[in-house]
Amino acid sequence: MQEQKPVSHIVAGLIIAAIMVVYSIGLNFMGLMQNRALGWLGYGIMLVGLIVFINMYGKAKNYQVGFGGLFGYGFKTTAIMALVLVIFLICFFMIFPEYKDKIMEAARKGMEEGGKMSDEQIEQGLSMYSKNFMVFTVGGALFMYILLGAIGSLIGAALTKKKPVNPLQ
Repeated sequence: MQEQKPVSHIVAGLIIAAIMVVYSIGLNFMGLMQNRALGWLGYGIMLVGLIVFINMYGKAKNYQVGFGGLFGYGFKTTAIMALVLVIFLICFFMIFPEYKDKIMEAARKGMEEGGKMSDEQIEQGLSMYSKNFMVFTVGGALFMYILLGAIGSLIGAALTKKKPVNPLQ
């Protein structure tokens, strides 16, 4: 069987990031940005995309790639995707600053419903979050992308068939 040219990790990361950007913009224009279930669905899209591209990479290499090679491909894809999505997130909050207010209001509502914090503690927490909004939001998103990308890379590498070649033969 002839070896096919695999999809570059850069291209794979850009494709997955583009799908997630379109999905996020779609949620924004439909007014569903605050729906948690749909937010987690975006992460599901990322995981499925990673698994599919890792499988395609293994197939293009005639499945003669080990677990480490497949995981490395997936994690490099994750790095590209996370970079693009963080840039998108920063641009999104600069273009639509009203979403900061919506997020702050949702955080206030969640803290009040929890019932474990006084009004003063809620105000103090929201004040700190507001001052460092971009750091917390971008840092939190980056952490989630990297964590779920590592998990997706592990799953993709584990599910992809492997027929490693012994270099001594």
